[in-house]
Order: sequence, then C-alpha cells, then structure tokens
Amino acid sequence: MSLQLSRRLLITAGLASWATAGLAAAQRYELVQARSRVAFIFTVNGAPQTGTVPVQTADIRVDTANLARSSADVTADIRIARAGVVFVTQALLSPSVLNAAAHPIVRYTSTRITLGRAGRISDGARIDGRLTLRGVTRPLQLDANLTRPAGTAPDDLSVLNIRLTGVLSRAAFGAVGYPNLVADPVNLDISAEIRRSS
Repeated sequence: MSLQLSRRLLITAGLASWATAGLAAAQRYELVQARSRVAFIFTVNGAPQTGTVPVQTADIRVDTANLARSSADVTADIRIARAGVVFVTQALLSPSVLNAAAHPIVRYTSTRITLGRAGRISDGARIDGRLTLRGVTRPLQLDANLTRPAGTAPDDLSVLNIRLTGVLSRAAFGAVGYPNLVADPVNLDISAEIRRSS
C-alpha cells in the first residue's frame, strides 16, 4: 500500500470519526404529550379565537455542547384540532380551510437554529424550518425558548421546556375559506415538555 493511499485512508477515517462524534453529541429527547400542545390564534369577524391540537410525534435532538446543531421534527393530526365553538371547529376542518380529511398530518421540520444572546436558546433564538399543511410545504420561522423547569439544578438537563411562537399566512397554504370572516394571519404558540431518553 502506497504512503499516499495510507494517508488518504487515515484522513478519511479521521473525518468519519469526527462526524460520528458530532452526531453522537446530540441527545434524543422524548415528548411528554400530556404537557405539550400547539395553540393557534386566528381572528373571526374581528374577534380572536384560539384553537388547539395535541402534538402527535416528535423527534427532538438537543446538542448541549453546540445548541445550533439541535433539531426537531414534529407532527400533529389536524383532524383532532379544536377551536372551542363546535361550528368554528367544523369550519376550520372543512375542505376550504384545513381540509383535514384529505391532509390530516401537519409537519414541521427544523432546518437551522440561530442562537440568541450569549449563544443560548433561552434568549431570543430563532428556528428556521419547513411547515407542511394541507399538503403544501413552505418555510416558517419561529421564535424559540428552551428552558429548564424552575427549581432544577443548572446542570440538570434531563427535562426541558420548549416554547415556540410565530405567524403564518393561511392563504400561503391554500386555506382560503371564509375570507370575509376570517383574517389571513394565524399566530402560533407551541409549548412542549421533553425528557432526555435513557
């Protein structure tokens, strides 16, 4: 085996080892479904209405050594969304708005995390990602906050709380029903508790 080939193999092995170490640093966290929800606030005839849908699945990985390498892939089943008043919920799930029967799963996948002040997610971080709603996928930016429960030790990262907020245009996803009654912007307020996998 030539010296040049040996050197190439060593470099390749080193890069593979480095990449594996980087991936291993991201810890997987399990979603606590009972303490997690997606809330969406929309305006009907000038009055704010709030709907909720439970988070169905979540693949969340937190790299505590480099938080910008963390990631999230979250889904919800829009068929079980509720908006308080029955007729508002029925309109919400109808073909002209969410079209829940044809496109039941909503999915958000992060693509980039920009840390806040002092390199923290608990201080004005931003998550760029892609939201799939009604079978349409569009970029969506969310403000993020990741914190420990009150009273826990600074080095105890076994349980974390996530808060995500943002705004989307329902028209951008084709949810254009009832335009004279329902405003286009929809505010998102997502909260979740996650626990580190053993």
